[in-house]
Amino acid sequence: MITIRKANERGHFDHGWLNTYHTFSFDQYYDPRYMGFRTLRVINEDSVSPGRGFPTHGHRDMEIITYVLEGALQHQDNMGNGSVIRPGEVQRMTAGTGVRHSEQNASQTEPVHFLQIWILPDTVGLQPSYEQKSFSEDERRNKLRLIASSDGREGAVTIHQDIGLYASIIEPGAKVLHSMKATRYGWLQVARGSVDLNHERVDHGDSAVIVGESDLEIAGQGRSEILLFDLP
Repeated sequence: MITIRKANERGHFDHGWLNTYHTFSFDQYYDPRYMGFRTLRVINEDSVSPGRGFPTHGHRDMEIITYVLEGALQHQDNMGNGSVIRPGEVQRMTAGTGVRHSEQNASQTEPVHFLQIWILPDTVGLQPSYEQKSFSEDERRNKLRLIASSDGREGAVTIHQDIGLYASIIEPGAKVLHSMKATRYGWLQVARGSVDLNHERVDHGDSAVIVGESDLEIAGQGRSEILLFDLP
């Protein structure tokens, strides 16, 4: 069964410097139907104005993944990490016992557009840690590229939860395939463009809840970019 969560049903706040959409209940947005899905807790689509950003703030007991679509995001944290995240780069931060960090648009002239994802860890009280890796466009074009997993296989970032997170850039007329085990669940997030998921249309900002589907076919309708979560 595939259930579409439409983009215009998400929580939306325009703060001037920040234009944000919440797929799940977050901050001022509350929808009891969408408190998360399985171990997936947050998917926020954020656009931040030039020179602006989130001041230093704290997190605990959460796996946080940042996936940049356009622009560049400056990260600083109290573990001593400082980096710039650009399209094709994936950042994983284990908040564990507590971490403080800031996120700023690295540009004074261009906005930054990114997805921030929170996943519940399999263990609380972990040692905070940080990881960042790059995945070229060629690695993601018309194929599902594993970008996060529990064991870091295939060069993915390592996350403390039994998930597989895949990214793909699908050209018009192309398709990607994925097999789901009977005990697993799927969540598709369309970051850009539109796709057909098993012949159901899923547009930019839409999500698809996938339950009891053994084989997935994701076909590009125009140039599209997606994230696919394979969840316990």
